[in-house]
Amino acid sequence: MDEDNGSAGHAAEIDQMSFEEALTALESIVQQLERGDVPLDESITLYERGEQLRGACQKRLDAAQARIEKIVTGADGKPSGTAPLDGAN
Repeated sequence: MDEDNGSAGHAAEIDQMSFEEALTALESIVQQLERGDVPLDESITLYERGEQLRGACQKRLDAAQARIEKIVTGADGKPSGTAPLDGAN
């Protein structure tokens, strides 16, 4: 069946999107689903793609949060630099 190949293709396509592109695509899917004028089979396909987009956005947000958390603060509580994510000096 081509459906499995399509899913893999969509995942690769999503991985190439910027956070903003993925979020815009997700918002578009949510709007379509909220209108309720999409046939059931298409709704399921849209929902699956939306879940992939949500996961990609969450992954990017988690990575950004990890980078932010690595900002090193000085004794006065002000940022004094950054540390590598892998903990190496």
